Amino acid sequence: MIDRPGRRWLALAAVLAATFMDLVDVTVVNVALPDLQRDLRAGAAAGQWAASVYALAYALLLITGGRLGDVAGRRRVFLAGVAGFTAASALAAAAPDAGTLIAARAAQGACAGLMVPQALAAITVQFPPGRDRTRAFTLYGGLLGVAQAGGPLLGGLLTDHGGWRLVFLVNLPVGVAAFAAAARWMDDSRARPAPRLDPVGVALAGAASVCATFPLIEGRARGWPWWSGALLAAAAALFAAFAVHQRRAADPLVPPALWRRRSFAAGQVLALALFTGVSACFITLTWRLQFGLGWSPTHVALTGLAWPAGIACTAQLTHRFGPRRARRFVGAGTAVMTAGMAGLAVAAGGAATTAGLVPWLAVCGVGMGLALPVLANAVIADVPAGGAGAASGVFNSVTQLGGVLGVAAAGIAYAGGAAGGAGGAAGSAPRALALAAAAFAVAAVLSAALPRSVAAPEADASRAPAASR
Repeated sequence: MIDRPGRRWLALAAVLAATFMDLVDVTVVNVALPDLQRDLRAGAAAGQWAASVYALAYALLLITGGRLGDVAGRRRVFLAGVAGFTAASALAAAAPDAGTLIAARAAQGACAGLMVPQALAAITVQFPPGRDRTRAFTLYGGLLGVAQAGGPLLGGLLTDHGGWRLVFLVNLPVGVAAFAAAARWMDDSRARPAPRLDPVGVALAGAASVCATFPLIEGRARGWPWWSGALLAAAAALFAAFAVHQRRAADPLVPPALWRRRSFAAGQVLALALFTGVSACFITLTWRLQFGLGWSPTHVALTGLAWPAGIACTAQLTHRFGPRRARRFVGAGTAVMTAGMAGLAVAAGGAATTAGLVPWLAVCGVGMGLALPVLANAVIADVPAGGAGAASGVFNSVTQLGGVLGVAAAGIAYAGGAAGGAGGAAGSAPRALALAAAAFAVAAVLSAALPRSVAAPEADASRAPAASR
């Protein structure tokens, strides 16, 4: 018989395993993209959708998934998400064509939107304030870095030595183990009193996001037909309708009061710009190095490890001093990323080499290591305790939407080259990477709106972050 403290750690292992699956699947397809496109005879637009539809579906359901856990029970929603994610992974591995793969990726993202929000909730509920809770949150944070470094490398190794379908098949044993462990050891907690869902808000936000993303991905491939502009106009109208509805709803999906706080509103744009740039960078390097120069997935993945290596160089420094100087760390980090991406844009043109790319990737990683560990806390530092959960959900959704927009924007910039297509001319990569550098520069400017400092990492994790000015 396992005692309650032991049950907590086994439940944590289950949610961390599921979270790792999600974090890896966000990036793993980028590495396998050339091989699966050739195998499925998919065009560039289909490849972009296979990479971006996961993040889009995930972002659309992230806030809703958190609310469902509050209403129906976090273990129940988590188990549904893990089961669906595992089944969708099996479908992706067996996909006979690009359409099936895209549908399976969308299902993966939707199920991740159900299971991932329950991870932090499970830590908060099952671990009382104190050393164990701090250790649990530290493990969760460490997982983010491991997944970022290991995802592309794992994808490259599996694709090179087992084929792209193995990238999805590895989720099956992990998913089954996570499901069994959570069913046995995870508490089925829920909010008291339970909030109500906002189905109209969910529908408006989902329709607006699809109308904004679809023409960015498909419009270029089809020569910008009339409906691409019409859908973008519809997206603007739907987002406006969503904002109006949120002000009138009795229990809004996103409380309007959050947007009246400068640090929160500016922080969302900052996060959107930052993750748009990161996504645009890595998809561009995949197109340039694998399609354009014929590098193997493993070669690309090993080269890309310079980025997380740079993060590791500054992670301890940021953990120790970042919370007390949040604005400076985010501003300095995004400025360093801007410089690194500008250098990478030059190095990626012409006869790009590993030796030429690695230093600039490392510089970008150093900048991200300064900015990212304190960013989320800085964005929600001024949010009242009652709105911290919704604010966290919005922040995570924005980062996922940034990934979608980055792929779409990079596709537009990259395909504008003389050669077009995924293997574009040498000048296509610098143009797309310059777009990423511009996104980082926007983030650096917006960092001035963040609080000067936030709660120290040693503070009780159960409390809402509070600004210290």
